[in-house]
Amino acid sequence: MNRSILQSLQWRYATKKFDPSKKLSEEKLNVLKESFNLTATSYGLQPLKLVIVNNEALQAQLVPLTMEQVQVRDASHVLVFCIETAISKNYITDYFDRVEHTRNTPRAILKPFEKFLIDEFAEKPEVAVETWMQKQAYIAMGNLLTVCALEGIDACPIEGFLPEAYDELLQLKSHGLQSVLVMPVGYRAEDDFFADLKKVRRGVDEVVIEIK
Repeated sequence: MNRSILQSLQWRYATKKFDPSKKLSEEKLNVLKESFNLTATSYGLQPLKLVIVNNEALQAQLVPLTMEQVQVRDASHVLVFCIETAISKNYITDYFDRVEHTRNTPRAILKPFEKFLIDEFAEKPEVAVETWMQKQAYIAMGNLLTVCALEGIDACPIEGFLPEAYDELLQLKSHGLQSVLVMPVGYRAEDDFFADLKKVRRGVDEVVIEIK
């Protein structure tokens, strides 16, 4: 099992050229959706949503908003990782409603933690909350990159884009969202030069410190 995981991670790379004729099946897309929903987040609050763009004309419009990176045009789908524009008291209360319903946990047991989170987020500066949410988006992208590798799906993580322009084009503000990260997914083109390049890494002994 471990060997298979490592082989999959060796196989993956930041795909520079997608084959626009190859599309993800609904089954593969559903794996990505479910994996996103199962991603770990701080406090379990899931301050994220995943916007999936599967429209050739719209994807073409994303190219100039993504530093002319044509992967967003040629990929099967474009995943846009978004954060909530705010974490309100109601948002936190809704989370504890789900906990109570899903686990049949008495609300009296949940109340202390619920109050703590409501007070905690009420006191935090907006910029601190936004930074916290952005970190959750990076966790989600990292998780999906690994899932893509295991599923044989090519992907390219992208930070180089214009978030405000994405928000406007995709009408994200009407959903109470703002974009943070972009990840086109699909299948590599056979002539993508970068697919066969060896990975350049520092080495396990250089990046891992064991304290026994």
